[in-house]
Amino acid sequence: MSNDPRFFAFLKERIGLDVASVGEAIIERAVRQRCQSSQSPSAEAYWQHLQTSHDEQQALIEAVIVPETWFFRYPESFATLARLAQARLAEINQMRALRILSLPCSTGEEPYSIAMALLDAGLAPHQFKVQGMDVSPLSVERARRGVYGKNSFRGADLEFRDRHFTEDAGSYRIADRVREQVRLQVGNLLDPALLANEPTYDFVFCRNLLIYFDQPTQKQVFDVLKALTHVDGVLFIGPAEGSLLGRHGMRSIGVPQSFAFSRHVEPTPPPAPLVKPTPAPLPQRRAAPIPLKPRPFSTVSPNVPPVKGVPTDAGDLLSQIATLANEGKSAEARAACERYLSSHPPAAQVFYWLGLLSDVAGSALEAQGYYRKALYLEPQHPQALMHLAALLESQGDSAGARRLQARAARSERADSESKR
Repeated sequence: MSNDPRFFAFLKERIGLDVASVGEAIIERAVRQRCQSSQSPSAEAYWQHLQTSHDEQQALIEAVIVPETWFFRYPESFATLARLAQARLAEINQMRALRILSLPCSTGEEPYSIAMALLDAGLAPHQFKVQGMDVSPLSVERARRGVYGKNSFRGADLEFRDRHFTEDAGSYRIADRVREQVRLQVGNLLDPALLANEPTYDFVFCRNLLIYFDQPTQKQVFDVLKALTHVDGVLFIGPAEGSLLGRHGMRSIGVPQSFAFSRHVEPTPPPAPLVKPTPAPLPQRRAAPIPLKPRPFSTVSPNVPPVKGVPTDAGDLLSQIATLANEGKSAEARAACERYLSSHPPAAQVFYWLGLLSDVAGSALEAQGYYRKALYLEPQHPQALMHLAALLESQGDSAGARRLQARAARSERADSESKR
């Protein structure tokens, strides 16, 4: 009953969600849950209830949205932000506070990470303010509470937790000095009046959202994001979304693993130089050739000693690859992938990680090859399907992207049904 296209259209209109990007099964499951919770006897009865209840509309949206975030996800983005923020303050002669926007902010891990990164970089509280926004009131309320479990802290470097949190009955409460830097509110990125009366932002974070929209909605969201970002500002996006920005007048700032983009302005060609007559050159004596010396950094890499403590078990090595990639350590993650392939049979997950690492580095053709290898080994690999679809979409192959999205949706539906 829940594959009624009216529910798909409702979510598309309200939050821009493209059913092909997440799979029909996720939406079907959410509709079934809400139908049971509201004690609606049929899909038609639930649809009628949905039309007349704002609370139920929001409840369905909440059932579809499943936050997946943690503190300092993609750490190089925050290190880059700290450097850019200091430079930006100097550019504006510290005449005003920096304005930073995080949307969707989910349960608050990202905007609080921004605040912690800037405080740790030496910025004073009056020098910046962070605004977090999300379509989910429940997520915003959780962010306002500022209490987090262990799942919000991932990776090896957790020293920030000791500086900015206090432990409270197995959970961690964020410090007031961090909380005071962040203002949280409910808002919809597709709302035409979103932040209409607000000044533009120096830095905007909008990560891992665009891949869930179809191409027209992506264009609509890009227009909103560009309008919100200062002409000299920087937009931070997710690792799978970089290939989508080139068509919309944005270019990478060139910092690896930062996923940071700025407006691209075609340089004005310099005026033609005035031609002046030059005297004939005097004859010169030919100098003796200077003997070439080896360059300190040659293209031939020396033998790198093996890393101590490298796991040999396949499962441990796969976990290490995921950890390194999520921490933004691309070179180490790629090396771990190569170690895996040299000592174990080919695995779809390893080729998926190689594809993602290549995608992040801007090597679209190489990424496409790795994603296809992953799908050769595991035809319904969900992440490889979605990232390859996003890559094809960015290259103008909308039909190919749609086919892959449909495959991902069918896989998700079959997986959901097998678990009933």
